[in-house]
Amino acid sequence: MMKPLSVLNQAVGKNVMVELKGRKEYRGVLDGYDPHMNVVLKNAEEYTDGQLRRRLNIVIVRGDNVIYISP
Repeated sequence: MMKPLSVLNQAVGKNVMVELKGRKEYRGVLDGYDPHMNVVLKNAEEYTDGQLRRRLNIVIVRGDNVIYISP
């Protein structure tokens, strides 16, 4: 069984989806993370209720808001 941070480590440089509280999600390239599950995404898209809201060059997501990260 893989540990969550090991899965994240393998996903660096790849596209991921980050689901947040409040029905928001980000999709982009995982650029980095820390043990608190704070993540940095490049070339990200922000979705609310499944609707694309905006595109961002870089976004930092606070780990407290993360429900899950899908590589």
